[in-house]
Amino acid sequence: MTSFWSVVVTLITLGSIGAFAYLLWVCATDRMGKPEGESMGHEFDGIEELNNDLPKWWTYMFVVTILFGLGYLALYPGLGNYSGFLNWTSANKQVTSLEESRAASADSQGIVQYDQEVVAANERFAPIFEAFAATPIVELAYDEDAMKVGKRLFLQNCSQCHGSDAKGATGFPNLTDDKWNWGGEPEQIVETILHGRVAAMAAWGDVLGDEGVDAVVEYVLSLSGRRGLDVKLVEQGKAKFGLCAACHGADGTGNEMFGAPNLTDQTWLYGGSRLAIEESVRNGRAGVMPAWKEILGEDKVHVLSAYVYQLANPHQ
Repeated sequence: MTSFWSVVVTLITLGSIGAFAYLLWVCATDRMGKPEGESMGHEFDGIEELNNDLPKWWTYMFVVTILFGLGYLALYPGLGNYSGFLNWTSANKQVTSLEESRAASADSQGIVQYDQEVVAANERFAPIFEAFAATPIVELAYDEDAMKVGKRLFLQNCSQCHGSDAKGATGFPNLTDDKWNWGGEPEQIVETILHGRVAAMAAWGDVLGDEGVDAVVEYVLSLSGRRGLDVKLVEQGKAKFGLCAACHGADGTGNEMFGAPNLTDQTWLYGGSRLAIEESVRNGRAGVMPAWKEILGEDKVHVLSAYVYQLANPHQ
């Protein structure tokens, strides 16, 4: 915050504590000029106010509270921009990338709570993940303890796109079926999670024109067994499908090397309606899955890959 607001926050905080301390002093001393126990002249419903001191335990409690507050504000940040004697912070809040976070953690001159918790967690759980990583994915996928860990990793890192049930959404693949654009073998899943994927489909609207787009869409619909199509338009689209065959194959069954989906089934990543397919052909698609190697590390990715493999292969 700016220096002005830092001063304002500091003055309000210390002023409030000072006001409470003064009020406590006033209440703990006889300021009324009357003997202890004498009536203050106030009575309501048979209850009369007397000039009595605060209970000692109550006074001591407030004193301890005030002293604790001052001590806390001296040790930890809380007074504007003041960082406290311990130079404690919850996290490196100014970083904008993983590299900056690691550099800040290595160069930290104070106590960064998040970094301490990460170190403690790694010391505790790293041996567990190392043991899991020594087990082949096909075997680990049916280890009950490992799958509990894998599910938590999935919910924390993958469910935002693929859904908590892993069934995906428009633009995000369903991981519970047997349809894999990049391949569903254990090593392929590991490669996908470790290094991410970039799937870019070119926009063909300018190349094909409106009529050409309509023809290709009609042919693509026919590949998946759609009925009631314009036969002549299907033939025209088949002749133009050569532009698509380089990735999807001459028969439209896709190519895992490029992440090009199979067009002959009923699985559509961006929707199987005529309008959705037309959008894909005309304007292209760009799907990106981030790489998790630097974030999770290879051992955790191994467990996560086993969990994803098990989603599509629930039975051993």
